Formats: sequence, structure tokens, C-alpha cells
Amino acid sequence: MKRIDPITLEIVGNLLLSVAEEMGVTLVKTAYSTNIKERKDCSTALFDAKGSMIAQAEYVPMHLGSMLGVVGEVLKKFPVDSLRPGDMFVTNDPYAGGGTHLPDITMVSPVFVDDRLVAFVANIAHHSDIGGMVPGSVSAHSDNIFQEGLRIPLGRICRAGELVRESYDFIILNTRTPVERSGDLDAQIASNIAGAKRLAEVVRKYGADYFAECTDALLDYAEHLMRAGIRTLPEGTYTFEDYLDDAGANSDSPIPIRATVTIEDGTAKVDFAGTSPQVPGPLNMTYSGLLTTAFYCFKAVAGQSIFANHGIYRALQVTAPEGSIVNCTLPVPVGQRIDTAQRVVDVIMGALAQVAPERVLAACNSVVTSAIFSGTNPRNGNYFVYLETIAGGSGAHSRGDGLSGVQVHMTNTSNLPIEALEREYPVLVERYELQTDSGGAGRFRGGLGIRRDFRILCDGMSYTGLGDRHKFAPWGLEGGKSGGPGRFRLSRGGGELQTLGSKISGVTLGREDLISVCAPGSGGYGHPYDRPAEAVLRDVREGKVSLASALDDYGVVLVAGPNGPIVDENATAERRAGVRS
Repeated sequence: MKRIDPITLEIVGNLLLSVAEEMGVTLVKTAYSTNIKERKDCSTALFDAKGSMIAQAEYVPMHLGSMLGVVGEVLKKFPVDSLRPGDMFVTNDPYAGGGTHLPDITMVSPVFVDDRLVAFVANIAHHSDIGGMVPGSVSAHSDNIFQEGLRIPLGRICRAGELVRESYDFIILNTRTPVERSGDLDAQIASNIAGAKRLAEVVRKYGADYFAECTDALLDYAEHLMRAGIRTLPEGTYTFEDYLDDAGANSDSPIPIRATVTIEDGTAKVDFAGTSPQVPGPLNMTYSGLLTTAFYCFKAVAGQSIFANHGIYRALQVTAPEGSIVNCTLPVPVGQRIDTAQRVVDVIMGALAQVAPERVLAACNSVVTSAIFSGTNPRNGNYFVYLETIAGGSGAHSRGDGLSGVQVHMTNTSNLPIEALEREYPVLVERYELQTDSGGAGRFRGGLGIRRDFRILCDGMSYTGLGDRHKFAPWGLEGGKSGGPGRFRLSRGGGELQTLGSKISGVTLGREDLISVCAPGSGGYGHPYDRPAEAVLRDVREGKVSLASALDDYGVVLVAGPNGPIVDENATAERRAGVRS
């Protein structure tokens, strides 16, 4: 290791990141579905020859859990001497190291230089359908994983550079959208081919032995920096609890998630004792997903500039009862495990906020608000599955307001532009806006959630809505107020909007029906009366805060002026002083 100077180490680390990013660009640019080519619901990563992750492109943090153990599974099942250049493996099984839910298909390729195995490249992509009881392969009604779609056992999809047609056709046969699946699988294969080529060039540049020393040093460096970051947190034990609304259509009881965080001598221990048992619904999460979520939290709080690699995990100890919702066992369903991961972030951050509130956001929307539409497109007669996730608010913090209309924490997907949506599917977007007052009041205001209304343009369409924080709103910090909750609503043929549950499947829609999806906002930070009155006035003029909230939450009295409302400074001072006293 002494041969590796810091400059070379930095260069190699960034070279690896560039390879992973090129793989991601290749995947997005060659994909067929809107879910990947527009929303970028995919990720890429590099691994050393022993199976440790050495670089991950900045796409979807949750996908790291889908790839954490997959190279190790390849090495267990296929002896190294049986691997060949051009081999590629495919899987999606959450219970066999291949992912965290079935729509995420992972592909892994060994990388050889001069007939020596030197590394692996991998990518993962969320396919909009992989079979199962409902289109989209995530059902609010599922009570076992066999209802959620095809479980792909780890096996070759390419052998020595040639497509294994049996594996490929087996996947295509078990989906409602075979043409789209074929295009996305081809994109994944192309991504790995590009990554293997580029990574081999990097290894040849430095030599296989020196490259291996560099990657080992990168892992050690990440561990060192993470432990140093954790040491900046006060030692002690801190506990926080939050709730998911319910388990889906099978239950309406709140689901507790509890984390106890212990900071001790550069190590962070997170224990989920007291968390709900696994549930008969799609919110269960495997241990690899839990580990990934903890990784994200401590990287965000204590190591933002650290290379994302396996070294960070050495500073973390994560335990959870087997058979709990955050460490589930076969055969419970896992389709919407992302919302559980989001709540795990909230409880870890809530615990850390007790000692380092200046580093932690107030609660974000912390859910992947999903709307899945499916049916036969009358324009071309083809069956379609359209998946959309609606962005919400990001929590306020000690240095400013939260962001509005963004994905947070364990997801990082883009929205689907209206132009692309309406061109490909028989759906019209009638409203797309930020929701007034959905950002929690505070010295710094929480970010606002989005409302998106979909008008249905054909009969026989099916709708699945998967959300959370409809009952338990995102909490504020340091005196900040909670953000607005989410909601799903349905209007039949122009009638009144009726509220739906937060997790519903199999809703049949007709022409002119309307689905209104509102994502949660986020919590505020600091007492609302500490927010400058002019900032509240600006929020009112921009439609982010209502006149009623300006008065009731912020104590700001607005009166009519020549060009709109203005602040009555004397009345505002009197109201704020009177309420506080």
C-alpha cells in the first residue's frame, strides 16, 4: 500500500466512478421504456475480483442493496475457473442476493485482462412489469412474493459473448410487455459490455497487481474517513420511532419502525429491536436493503465526500430481528420495500437529530408515491404499463428551506415529462403543480409536494396507487411544524373527487375518469415566528403559503396594498409577541 500515493489514489477512484457513470449513460440512452430512458430508474456499479463494491454511479441509492451480494452469489455458484470473458449473469431474486424487489433486474459481468479475473461490472434496472398478479408487479393486495412476479434464479444470460437465448426468452415470456422488456434487457447487456471494456482499459493502464492494491486502498480510505466522520458525532445511544400508515389492502393498522443508534469510538451501531414484524403486504424489506439504507444515512451525515464503496460498511453494525419488516424472510412480498427504506431513513435521522440537528433534515416526504396505469392503447392496439412516481418535499434544515418537488433519500429518479407521457400513453395531464401549504412552517420552510392529475382517455384502464404518509405527516425539527400529508383521489366521469386509500390495486378506470395524486410535503425547521415576515410574504405571492397559514402559522398580518398584499409590520409584531407571551 505504501507504493500508492494520494494523488494516484484519487485519480483511480475518479476513473472508476467515470466507468460506472459511462455504464449508466449507456443504459439510459439505449433503453426502450420511459421508466429507464426518461425517469432513469437504474444504477451501475463496479466490484473488485473478491466481490467488494469499489464504485457506484450516482443514480438510485436503494439499488445498491440490490447489488451488494450479487457478485458474492456469482462466486459461490460459479467457480472462478468456469468464468470466461463475455459471460454475463442475470437475477432479480431478493431472497438469493439478487435484488430487493422483483422488478429490479440485475446483470453482472466478470472483467478479464490477459485471462485473469480482475473485477466485475454490474447494472440494475427497474422493469415496469415482470409478471405477477397485477400490471407493474407490485400489488397492494399481495401476501406472498409469488404473487409479485417472476423470480429469476442466478444464471447466465450471455456465455462467452453470445446471448443465452433460453434465459432471455424465459424472462420475456413472463411479462405483459415483451417488446419493452426486450429493449430494456438489451440496454442492460450493452451497459455491461461498455463497462467491461472501459474497466479493462483502466486495469491495463496500471497493471492488475497495482490496480488491486489501489482498490484495496480505496476501501481502507473510505473506512478511515467514515470512522473519522462518525467520531465527530457525540458518543451515546439515541432512539427514535416513526410509523408507516399501514401494510396495504390487507391491514389498516400503523406499522412502527424503531431504531436505536449507538455512536462509539468511530463505529455506528443501529439496532431495530422493537420494529414491526413482517407484514402481509408489499412493504417488507430484506436485510441487504436495510444495510444499504444505513449506509446512505451515515454517508449523508458523516461522509458526504467519501467514495461510495464497501469500505464504509466496515464502520457500521446493523442488526434487526429476523422476520421483522426490515429483515424479512421468504415468502413475504417485498414489492414496495422502498417506502419502508424511506421510513428507516427517517428514524435513523430522527435519532441523530437529538445530538446533531444542524446536520439533519426535517422529515422529507419520505415515500415513493407511485401511480401505475395499464391497459391497451387504442392508438396502436399494444398493451402498456406506465409507471410514474410523483415527487414531494425535502425537509428544511439549519441553513435553509427545503426543496420542492424532488425525490429524496433512497430514490433519485426523474419525473416523466408530460410531453413524453402524453405521446406514448392514452393519458392527459390536466394539473401539475406544487401544493400550497404542504411545506411545514418554520424559520426555514419545508419543501412542497406535487399534485398531478391524470385524465383517462380510454376505457378499461387499470390503476394501482402506492403511497404513504397519508396518515402520519412528515415531522418538523427544532420547533418546525409538520408538512402536508399525501393523498390519492378519484373522480368518475367528472364527478366529485373521492379519497382513496394510500395503497390500492386493481381500480378499473373509464374514459374521462380522473386520478389525482398528491405527494406529501416536508417538515419545517425552527420556530415559524422566527421566519422573516418578508420571506412569508414572498411565499404567499408565489403561492407556496396561503394567507390563512401566513397568519395562523407564521403570525404575519398581511393587508391589501396597491400591487397585492403587504406586511403590516406593527400588527405582525404585536401578534407574534402576544402569541409567544
